[in-house]
Amino acid sequence: MAPVGVSRRSVLRGLLAVSAGGAAASALSGCGALTGFATTGGSGMTFFSTQFTPVEEGERFRAILRDAVESEVSYVTSEPGPFITQTRTQVDAGSVRSSLLGGLHGDLAPLADGYLTDLTDLLEGLGDLGWPAEFLDLARVGTDRTWYVPWAQASYVVAARKEMLEHLPSGADVRDLTYDQFLDWAAAAREANGGKPVLALPAGPKGLLHRFTQGFLLPSFTGGQITTFRSGDAADAWEYFRELWQVCVPASTTYDFMQEPLASGEAMIGWDHVARLIDAPRRDPDNWIMVPSPRGPKGLGYMVVLAGLAIPRDAPDSDTAHEVISALSRPETQLDLLRANAFFPTVRAELTGDLPPAITLEADAVNRQRTAPDALLALPPVGLGEREGEVTKVFKDCFQSIVLDEADVRSTLDAQAQILNELLADIKAPCWAPDPPSDGKTCEVA
Repeated sequence: MAPVGVSRRSVLRGLLAVSAGGAAASALSGCGALTGFATTGGSGMTFFSTQFTPVEEGERFRAILRDAVESEVSYVTSEPGPFITQTRTQVDAGSVRSSLLGGLHGDLAPLADGYLTDLTDLLEGLGDLGWPAEFLDLARVGTDRTWYVPWAQASYVVAARKEMLEHLPSGADVRDLTYDQFLDWAAAAREANGGKPVLALPAGPKGLLHRFTQGFLLPSFTGGQITTFRSGDAADAWEYFRELWQVCVPASTTYDFMQEPLASGEAMIGWDHVARLIDAPRRDPDNWIMVPSPRGPKGLGYMVVLAGLAIPRDAPDSDTAHEVISALSRPETQLDLLRANAFFPTVRAELTGDLPPAITLEADAVNRQRTAPDALLALPPVGLGEREGEVTKVFKDCFQSIVLDEADVRSTLDAQAQILNELLADIKAPCWAPDPPSDGKTCEVA
């Protein structure tokens, strides 16, 4: 059995849309009201979360809660923007209704040191469950206190049919590819396929290609995401992307979920969020490989989508919240979550033989990616709330202009950097990984 040092996230589309920055249906209404929850959660202590918003996922998670926790818990879901706003509003008014919060790092970090309870003692009381050091560091949000307990995590990897291995560059290790080798592999596979491309990327209207540039390509080439946005290294990254796009399936601009073209045979190699890849190898795992994303001159940049559990300040039922956090941190409970919603553990756990083979493939790829000697952790934008879409648009517009429309790289980056700086200044957002901490100052493109 292989250890899971790494975790991972939901397999259904709706959750993935919320967790990775897309649009998803909300289970919350009346968010403007101070105490206005709309939920199918039931009664008991309120667990307010941005995770598992699709009905099927929510019900499966509620079943896990019922089995793991003796107390009655009402699981209430929300989109990230209302989640942050409502939590702040309730704490400020001294009328807190939820006793436990579940969200991504980007949902919880803006609430730290003011709206959340210090969980340092709780974390220590849980013992050494094997959380990765970088997750614990993120949970401190730049302070010396712990504001949330790492709960679950996801990332993005490469999936390919095993027959594609014969087209790898000489001497290349598919589990340790550079971006140049990745390009050469895709080009050779296209040549062997009669000139028809086999590599596809999720560049559709709801695809997550912007995460590729934010969390993988640019960090790997520049070491940053925002501060290095218009550097010479960034220009090199976009020039590379242009070249890579020439060996991609043209229909990539229509692909929102890579598992669909991979399963149908329209593509043979694809990169995407693990939840949007899983269905293809799940059907025929013996004929698939799943491997880390490539590495660049600055290292293996990779984006982590980390979810955590927090307790709001002045929570009405903190004892039950502690009970739930303890239960959800147990390895066996996190494995139940993996089986139910394909959401990997953050704690040290053992993959058991009853897990689907495709999940084992993904776990190995994510683990290799996170533990690579030159791994460079990147986060989705933090502290932007409902305006994250405006930052996302900058990266999408760069792709459209530079890669699809072949606009001048330097002038495009300069123009988009100005937009990005004005936006971040308006929000007063500090930097997030892999950019160095801005010590409370607004993050800006150098």
